[in-house]
Amino acid sequence: MTPPITPFRVGVTDAQLDDLRARLAHTRWPERETVDDWSQGLPLAYAQELCAYWRDHYDWRATEARLNLIPQFRTEIDGLGIHFLHARSPHPQAVPLLLTHGWPGSVVEFLDLIRPLTEPDDPADAFHVVCPSLPGFGFSDRPAAHGWTAERTATAWHTLMERLGYGSYAAHGVDWGSFITTIMGEQDRGALLGIHVAMPFARPPQEQVELDERDLAGLARMKQFKEQEGGYSVIQTTRPQTLGYGLTDSPAGQLAWMTEKYWAWSDHDGDLEKAIPRDRLLDAVSVAWFAGTAASSARIYWESQNRMALGEVPVPAAVANYPKDGRMPRPWIEGRFTDLRSWAEYDRGGHFPALEDPERLVGDLRDFFRDLRP
Repeated sequence: MTPPITPFRVGVTDAQLDDLRARLAHTRWPERETVDDWSQGLPLAYAQELCAYWRDHYDWRATEARLNLIPQFRTEIDGLGIHFLHARSPHPQAVPLLLTHGWPGSVVEFLDLIRPLTEPDDPADAFHVVCPSLPGFGFSDRPAAHGWTAERTATAWHTLMERLGYGSYAAHGVDWGSFITTIMGEQDRGALLGIHVAMPFARPPQEQVELDERDLAGLARMKQFKEQEGGYSVIQTTRPQTLGYGLTDSPAGQLAWMTEKYWAWSDHDGDLEKAIPRDRLLDAVSVAWFAGTAASSARIYWESQNRMALGEVPVPAAVANYPKDGRMPRPWIEGRFTDLRSWAEYDRGGHFPALEDPERLVGDLRDFFRDLRP
């Protein structure tokens, strides 16, 4: 018997809000960093400023209302409760579009995309939008047993779209969502119209290929990232449970762990809030805090990091490259994505396109999938 799809609403209690404010008010702070930059992590002064704003000014109820304006549901897939947004367009010819977030994100990062995607000026560009919360993230269940790999999640997403009655659909992903969307392309048996991803990965080809300056610069940047920015990944890949104790107990810790990555991975001149507004940043942190997903969201690294096959992707694909994001050599990507139809090199932007430049992302999705509509 197919598990039912049941309506869902986000409902943080007043007691949870009071507890958050009390914990923030009683934060035990470390001393300040011994440098005048971010090289040791989130600076103390900015951490204290954000926590004070979170405690005294940030309006979670407004974000909760934004979420609850969009139809939300839960259903059980492969033994796990999965939460998702499902915004249907009023236009009957709309194409279903699956949007998948990554870490440290959640479905809230896609909120500004939903109305322009479902209700465009031109009905020919309309989408029905489905945004699931990854296993262990947001309002999906936290797996009680290991095994929820990126591949298993991709299979679950195929099941979700089938259960919603969509025989064909498009997909977009960032971060882990990019991996999962790409794996869906590997697994596809004719349902995917195409995929649009940022930060795709591929193995170097067996034969030697010539790399241009951008390819070489991208590899150099990825090496630098591993050396200077990859500590979080090593910890989440090896000891997500240990990390979870501190972040689940301390909202200041949860905020610092996430904010440092939003700062490092978005495109700005040193002021994070020019790229991602403060309230949008705290939306993401608040979802993680109230859902208590510090450990469970980190486990996707333990489950999948460096363990994916990175197999051939035969479906029509588009790749978006942003200067503050990872970029692999184009010949490597072309060797894996065998129907690569769009390769964009942007002069600005980072790892969070839905937050940093939602209008451009909407335009990119419309442009790419326009020719793939049935």
